[in-house]
Amino acid sequence: MRGWYTGLLGTLLLFASAAAAPADIYMYRDTRGVLHFSNAPSEPQYQYYMPDLSSWKNARFRFSAIDGARRKAYDAIIQDAAHRHRVDVALVKAVIRAESDFVPQAVSPKGALGLMQLMPATAHRHNVWRVFEPRQNVEGGVTHLRYLLDRYGGNLRLALAAYNAGEKAVDAHGGVPPYPETWEYLTRVLRFRDSYLREQ
Repeated sequence: MRGWYTGLLGTLLLFASAAAAPADIYMYRDTRGVLHFSNAPSEPQYQYYMPDLSSWKNARFRFSAIDGARRKAYDAIIQDAAHRHRVDVALVKAVIRAESDFVPQAVSPKGALGLMQLMPATAHRHNVWRVFEPRQNVEGGVTHLRYLLDRYGGNLRLALAAYNAGEKAVDAHGGVPPYPETWEYLTRVLRFRDSYLREQ
């Protein structure tokens, strides 16, 4: 049972923007039948999610294997966009992992879409018309990261804070805004980036 519990936590991270420690998971099914998961629900339709561990023993997929393969499936796309825009590959992978855990059809409660969780306005700004198409989504996300890095003079923390909370929030607070979600996001992205750098 202990092994199943560990595997379950890894699977739930596929859907939720979770911190390093386990957190409660909430979910809802939208009108299209798409399931949405979150550890910080912002909409009233979310309900507490308690998976049935006994049902996982007969799951059709080995989630741990899928997890590893999925996280490497877009390496070529990421490397191409990162090199062209002069953005660290490890940083791009860290952002994608924190944003969507490499799920190309991911949709956040706030409307962010795809691998790099582009808001519709950001996608439009960077000419991303097929937001769930991995190559377009990564191109738009890396383009936006390059823009933010340039805007904040190469300050990685400010660029990431703006990616998460928006430029207006960073500018209004004169730095990383005092939002728990944003501070958690910074911690996670930088931790993931360090891990990817060690793999290089």
